[in-house]
Amino acid sequence: MDAGFERSTASREELLALIAQLEASNAQQETVIAELQRRIAALEEQLKRSSGGGGMPGTKPATTRRQERKAQRKRRDQGFARQRLVPTEQVDHAVDVCPDCGTRLQGGWVQRTREVVEVPLVPLRVIEHRFIARVCPLCRTRRVPAADLGGVVMGKQRLGVGLVSLITTLREEARLPVATIQRLLATLYQLDLSVGGITGVLHAVARQATPDVTAIRDRIRASPVVHADETGWREDGVNGYVWTFSTPTERYFLRRGRGKGVVDEVLGPDFQGVLISDFYAAYNHYAGLHQRCWSHLLQEIHALGQLYPDDAGLAHWATAVRAIFDRGKAVTTSDSRQRQQAQRQLSQELLTLCQPFLDDPLAVQRRLCRRIERFLSELLTFVGHPGVPADNNPAERSLRHLVTRRKISGGTRSAQGTTTAMILASLFGTWRAQGLNPLLACRQLLISPQL
Repeated sequence: MDAGFERSTASREELLALIAQLEASNAQQETVIAELQRRIAALEEQLKRSSGGGGMPGTKPATTRRQERKAQRKRRDQGFARQRLVPTEQVDHAVDVCPDCGTRLQGGWVQRTREVVEVPLVPLRVIEHRFIARVCPLCRTRRVPAADLGGVVMGKQRLGVGLVSLITTLREEARLPVATIQRLLATLYQLDLSVGGITGVLHAVARQATPDVTAIRDRIRASPVVHADETGWREDGVNGYVWTFSTPTERYFLRRGRGKGVVDEVLGPDFQGVLISDFYAAYNHYAGLHQRCWSHLLQEIHALGQLYPDDAGLAHWATAVRAIFDRGKAVTTSDSRQRQQAQRQLSQELLTLCQPFLDDPLAVQRRLCRRIERFLSELLTFVGHPGVPADNNPAERSLRHLVTRRKISGGTRSAQGTTTAMILASLFGTWRAQGLNPLLACRQLLISPQL
């Protein structure tokens, strides 16, 4: 249509010509649109065939990916998002004057908050306790209050129970060397203590904790199941061994030789529980129920297979032994008679499996088969008695921190140092097993009245 065309002055013929022109243009545009739609449909079909279902080639629809991730994700019992702490103080930030017009601003509301966690660096508190002497005006007798600071300090020491608890926790729970504790106290609290002073604190805590550690040993003696293990520990360069006797909630450590008398010393003559141990000979004389560690046995079988990878007979034997162990672990009935029957049956199968190799000098599994025959009655105790673990892994884990300490320091330098180390290991190991806060538990121990 011409720019100068005016509909109000156009004749009828001109209007009809205009209408025809517009109709022709619309028809042409509809043809173009139809062709474009046809091309789009062809391209979508091509993409669908190349991608195997739809979308861009080599990708999956976003909705499908999300659904797969949600299906694979394990549902948690609770959320683990970071929780905000309870504020101990608040700092308000507000604009006092409008930057545009200079009007003073008042009131308002909390638009957003930001949490900042900070640890104050404060010097130590030196508290001087003064004991005031007063004279009775009637009888003229001088009265001085008793110097009773129980719950404040230990004995005649000058270090408070809070500081003593911190030093002991840093040593035993954080496993810091004494020199590192010395530097840490000087850095954080401007407190200068000698190495001997810190060591004396540890000895004092151990002396006060002796009755508690004795109680730990007594509770272990009364437990239905006890794990036992030992590892090397040198004292002033002399070889020895640290023994651990533990339950799910108790830890007890002591340093002795490697003889069988240690088992009798710790468990006592009246122990009636199940002893779980490895195959070391010091445990062989125990006459009660005994469970030997399957982890040790299976590890040795695996190591033998690594040493002889081409021995098909060994591989078959190892698989069969593991299958018997797995069947024993699968016994879940609570019926005592059925469990005892399953134990006897699996023991007989295990013995039958090992018998062909007991006297065969060419069988590489001969040594392990003889071990199985010797300890056959102590290998499947966990099948006949529910609640008895099949391995001694808890004892291994309870010794781990002492093994790490031994690798760093080599052991202890004196009998007193060894005694302190064993008492504190028993104490803090038990608190750790019970899920207690070691710093608070140590403080509670120090402020509790000693009988």
